Amino acid sequence: MEDASRAEERSNTESFLGKKKVFPLLMKMAIPTVLSMFIQSMYNVVDSFFVARLSEGALNAVSLAFPLQNLVLAVSVGAGVGIGARISRALGEKKREEANSYVTHGAILTAFHALLFVLVGIFLSGPFLSMYTDDPLILQQGKAYAMIVVSCAVFSLVYIYIEKLLQAVGNTLFPMFMQGVGAIVNILLDPLFIYGIWIFPEMGVAGAALATVIGQICSCVLALVFIFWKSGGLKIERKGFRFSWKKVGAIYSVGIPSAMMIAMPSVLISVMNAILGNVSEIAVNFYGIYYKLQTIVYVPASGLVQGMRPIVAYNHGAKYYRRVDETVLWSVVFVGSIIALGTLLFELFPSQILSLFDTTGALVEIGVPALRIIAAGFILSTLGVILPGAFEALGMGIHSLSVTLIRQLILIPVLSLAFMPSLGLTGVWLSYPIAETVAAAVSLVFYLGYRKKRLKVGLAEENGSAIRDLK
Repeated sequence: MEDASRAEERSNTESFLGKKKVFPLLMKMAIPTVLSMFIQSMYNVVDSFFVARLSEGALNAVSLAFPLQNLVLAVSVGAGVGIGARISRALGEKKREEANSYVTHGAILTAFHALLFVLVGIFLSGPFLSMYTDDPLILQQGKAYAMIVVSCAVFSLVYIYIEKLLQAVGNTLFPMFMQGVGAIVNILLDPLFIYGIWIFPEMGVAGAALATVIGQICSCVLALVFIFWKSGGLKIERKGFRFSWKKVGAIYSVGIPSAMMIAMPSVLISVMNAILGNVSEIAVNFYGIYYKLQTIVYVPASGLVQGMRPIVAYNHGAKYYRRVDETVLWSVVFVGSIIALGTLLFELFPSQILSLFDTTGALVEIGVPALRIIAAGFILSTLGVILPGAFEALGMGIHSLSVTLIRQLILIPVLSLAFMPSLGLTGVWLSYPIAETVAAAVSLVFYLGYRKKRLKVGLAEENGSAIRDLK
């Protein structure tokens, strides 16, 4: 009965990822992941909201611990993307045993990452936070928060590992539900543990961390129950399993670039704050606000990329190349439409948007031209967002990382420093559309190169088949 059930699940995966019309499939995969990403981003925001009511120092402590929290997210999602891409591709190639081998390797890597974060949380939280503050109270609160959240990262790591397994076989709805349950639990428990309401102890900042971990435990338990109940035909191998460094390398070849892409914005913000800080404190404040505003445009785009990856990986593995191109094309059209609306919003109403954050008018004065200049490159960024996601699904992790480095870490700081002496802050903002233009061009060249290579491989296989027929 178990074998029949797994066979049915395998058949469902084939009919879903390999045969369903591309656009409805893409929407069904993408919309839950967009909502899931919004929920994921809410954990630190919710903690910050409640902690801010304790004191400014408590909020500062949570903010300083955020990079460590973001590191957990980067590693878990990065590894999950690598595992999921390899599984989807193996399923497309009808290599069920290889897919299950990647499931098992993913479980081993998840356990290794969990152990690593226990050590980071215990031994590195204090030294890391001491680089940014010498206030003993902030240091104490930040260390308490970071140690709990980072040392207990195992629950988040396991949940996201399972989330990527489910996405690999086309299930994006249940991961959204699991994520939502964890977020709701976190929101409900935050005030209870932070302020000591009812029977709960007053724990302050440490209470916020505990509420976060309990929310993650709830998501993790639901994920484990669901994956044992309905695994999509995937399973952890017990008999005959052989550990392979080659498979680990294949996972990390996609996972490391993906993880770096998650961590990269934090690096860019630090670099740009240093550059802008030499010119104007108001410019630094604007830049922080801009980075929150741009999530309106890019969170939906990132969510669609997550929904797109399993489709591209599966159909590439199955050699349904027309479906690969169609998926990428629809993704570009859909994300391009969202980004076009974002562009209009920032171009037409910049002062109204920025006035929500400023009462003096000084930030609006700097921010209005800045928003309009930066938004001019939004449309071009469509290719720089979608195609790197496709490269990850195709196993082209280095190509994906290269485009992201161009977009976010190389050209913007370099061009800002080059333009500032003659153009001032305008030169800084101009670096954004220029970087997007270059990244879009490089992305397109890489994708055309993939299609050319694909055509050569197809012709070689066709000619080989003809020769065998003649023999």
